[in-house]
Amino acid sequence: MKIEYDSKRDLLYICLSTPKKVVKTITIVPGIFADFDGSEKLIGLEILDASEFIDNKLEFDLSQIIKVS
Repeated sequence: MKIEYDSKRDLLYICLSTPKKVVKTITIVPGIFADFDGSEKLIGLEILDASEFIDNKLEFDLSQIIKVS
């Protein structure tokens, strides 16, 4: 897992596996996006306006979108 933060764009990206080509992106909640590869495996999460979440608890359910193999 790799976590990157771009302070100029206030964007946080959490890479969950080796970098692969993103085939599909879905919105989990406004400002939070999930990236999937060609096998529909979750490979990363992108959080816009990340500084808004730093002092708050960030919680969402991924169980409906993650393909379990």
